[in-house]
Formats: sequence, C-alpha cells, structure tokens
Amino acid sequence: MTLPHFTRRRFLGGLGTALAAGMLPLPGWAQRAPVAASALVDRIREPLSGWVPGMLDIHHIGTGRGNATLIVCPDGTAMMIDAGAIDGLDKYLIDELPNASRRPGEWVGRYARRHLAQAGRHELDDFILTHFHRDHMGECLPDTPLAPGGHYALTGVTDVAQLLPIRRYLDRGYPDYAFPQALDDPNQRNYRAFIQQERARGAQVERFRAGAADQLRLRRDAAAYPGFAIRNLVVNGEVWTGDGERTRALFPPGAVPTENQCSAALRLHYGAFTYYSGGDLSNSINYYDEDPWRDVETPVAQVTGAVDVAVANHHAYADAMGPACVRALRPRAFVILTNDSAHPSVSPLENMLSERLYPGPRDIYATAMKPENIVANKRIREMTSTNGHVVVRVAPGGAQYRIVVTDNSDESDTVLAVHGPYASGRHATQGSSSA
Repeated sequence: MTLPHFTRRRFLGGLGTALAAGMLPLPGWAQRAPVAASALVDRIREPLSGWVPGMLDIHHIGTGRGNATLIVCPDGTAMMIDAGAIDGLDKYLIDELPNASRRPGEWVGRYARRHLAQAGRHELDDFILTHFHRDHMGECLPDTPLAPGGHYALTGVTDVAQLLPIRRYLDRGYPDYAFPQALDDPNQRNYRAFIQQERARGAQVERFRAGAADQLRLRRDAAAYPGFAIRNLVVNGEVWTGDGERTRALFPPGAVPTENQCSAALRLHYGAFTYYSGGDLSNSINYYDEDPWRDVETPVAQVTGAVDVAVANHHAYADAMGPACVRALRPRAFVILTNDSAHPSVSPLENMLSERLYPGPRDIYATAMKPENIVANKRIREMTSTNGHVVVRVAPGGAQYRIVVTDNSDESDTVLAVHGPYASGRHATQGSSSA
C-alpha cells in the first residue's frame, strides 16, 4: 500500500486520520472484516452521503475548540447540543480546525447549514446548551467582533445563529440565571444578551427540565416514528429517578456545585438504538472522598443504563468517566469531543478501554487530538480514530447503525473510515472499512 503524503499541518491536525485510514496498526479488537457491499452507503474518499427520511444522523463536529453536536432526527427535526468556541493561542489548545481563517462557531454553523440543506432544512428547531462554559457556548474577548446592531459578540452559538435561525433554546439557567449563584462572567453576560435579542426576534427559550420525556421531541412527523424519544436525565443536580418524570436532588441544601456539575444530560432512543450525552458531568475524584455528592456522573449513568453510543463526560478529562460510570453505560462506542492536550486523560481512557469493567469490544473516537497527548498517553494508539468529524448514522427504524469518520481539515466531508454496521443493543454484526 502506498502511503499518501502528509504535510506537517495534516500530521499535527491528527495522527488519528492515519489510524482511521489503516496506515498504522489497530488493536486486535478494532481489526474487522470489510463491510458488506450492501451496507456501504458511504464510501471511502467520497463525500458523506446525505440524510434520508427515517435515518437518525448524529454529527460530532471536530473544530478542536469546543463541543458541538448536530442531530438530524428521522423526520428531519434538527437539534444541536452546544456550540463551543475557545479563542487564543494557549499552548495546551488543539489547533483550530479546519484552520484559523474563521471562528470556531462559524465553522460549526457552516457545517450544520450544509448538512441540513441536504435534508431540506434551513434552521435548527432546538439548541441545547449543557452548561455555561466557553467550550460549549463561546468565548467573548475584547477583540471579538460584535453582531449587527452591537448587542452581543459573535462567538460559538451566536455565530451559529448568524448562519442558521434557531427556533428554541434550552439551557440550565433561564429565566433568572442565578443557580447556584448569579451567572455573570463575560461569556455568560454575552450569552444572556444574545438570548434577550433572540426572544425579541420571536425565538422560544426554556429551562431544561430534568426527568422530562416531552420537552425534546420530533417536530415534523412524530406519528411516523413512535420509537423515537429523548429523556432529560439531569440538570442542576436534579436527576431522573427512572420512575415517570420524578427526580431527586443530588446537591445538599446550601451546596455550591461547580458549573460542570450542573450540566444537563440526555438519553436518546430510536427503536433499539440508545445514545447518551452529558456535557461536562464529572465525579468527585478531585475531592478525595470529601463531598461525595459532587460525583454527578455516576448516578446519572446508573439511571441511564447501557447505551450503544456515549459521549464521554467532560472530554474524558481526569475527573470524568470513572469506573462506575463506564460500567453503567457500557457502550459499543465512545465519542470524545476534544479541545485540550489532556483530552483524553490517562485514567479515563484506561477505564473506557477496560474489559474488566464490562466485557466485549468497543470503539473510541476523538474529534481531534493534540500531538503531545499521543506521546504522553500511549494507550491512545488503541483508539479507533483520533481526528475527524464523527458521524453516527442510525438506519431507519433504529435496528442498526454505522459510525463514519470524515475529514475535518476542510469542508469536503470526505469519508475517511466507515465502521459497522452494528446491531443496536451492542451486538456487532459486521466489520469496518477504511482508506
């Protein structure tokens, strides 16, 4: 096999492209037979195929500067979870992807706009902000440009909204933005000014409700897809009990949790397929058995149960993806949304790879990777892919899914690797294909 030429930029952009493309050896559990021709809707070195009615597409967008997930539901309902944007040249940050010619939020908005256009959509029905940090909503700096009219700065979600109208916003703080204390840093003030303008425009804004099974729903043809549902699992320490819409409080009276511990999380069902996303939920490892209530990810994972695909909490940083959480979720695939040299950290990756916590094969994908982390954390070589947009494509009805990695060094959406199809419910049926 003749290896393609890699420029320094492409290498630094992610060694994982080579891993996903089969240029470097994968671990035994990641080596699979080629996908049957009948299952190869997406082909290596060709653009990602468009969404079709009945399909569920979950796009984990890799800009290297913040979380952003686009969901195109079976009936065409369009949702986005977070739209982060970290600015600056901090040495710990991953380089901007595709490049620094646009702000991260612009890249996210452009990505969503072109994929929604393929589905005949030109707006987002729902935007879900998991919590109020810059790598999830955007960063406001003195030189950040202002929106037309000058009421707020353009970064993250505000950049997305310039490119795609958003009909409804869900966050953990509306309307008072005062838990556990006033949310008043520059990034939060910018978001609140933006929300005020969006309300004046006619957009809806709601507080994310823990336990709810009807707040996030299909908007266009729900009757055609009765097997689709989204459960709100937790927000502000109020976690679903698993009984109806009842919740219980994790935080004791008077406690002051961190912003990450207040994150919103959800579980999506489509037929037999299940998916988990939990923002920056974390555990209490950094508190050394003090304040055990700070371990939010474990009770949330336990009420969630086993899923097919899970987004790693808090970018798989040192205080997340603890053993109890991994054991409860036990996914067939993890997706790590990265922006820093510590994503993933050593212990969380060990946990996610451990067959002592749960048996069977599993794949781990990252949307980007700092080259230094590949050297410092040698088990990264056991990951399935370390760079690229990670697209989970669930077949109509939800019985099986594939995971497609696409090129994030430009806007071509070129397919780098196709994994699956997998039977929903954690049973792999086929192998993977890569360039």
